[in-house]
Amino acid sequence: QVQLVESGGGSVQAGGSLRLSCAAFGLPISTYLMGWFRQAPGKEREGVAAIDSVGRTSYADSVKGRFTISRDSDKNTLYLQMNSLKPEDTAMYYCAADGRTWSTIQALSTLPDFRFQGQGTQVTVSS
Repeated sequence: QVQLVESGGGSVQAGGSLRLSCAAFGLPISTYLMGWFRQAPGKEREGVAAIDSVGRTSYADSVKGRFTISRDSDKNTLYLQMNSLKPEDTAMYYCAADGRTWSTIQALSTLPDFRFQGQGTQVTVSS
């Protein structure tokens, strides 16, 4: 049974940093297309970052230069390092995985429809 478990969310002031983790069970993240998407209250879900099986990455324009997606295959865990956080980054963040071979650019727009998703972790950034 596949399970994705996010952690690391919290409340920070603008300019601060957080690192989100996504522990995967039942699937090897090194062979899956993985990513993070977010949803703020009253807004549509937005793909944030994606990483493919060979380590290629893509980011939403809104987070480029501030967020970094990475994975530790030994720990079977996906990460999202978030720096220089802004109030507009406030959202529920979800980890997602899919076995299809989309490009990471395509993945950004389809992350909310990925086959496997976690329950989310809340990030709140205050000004």
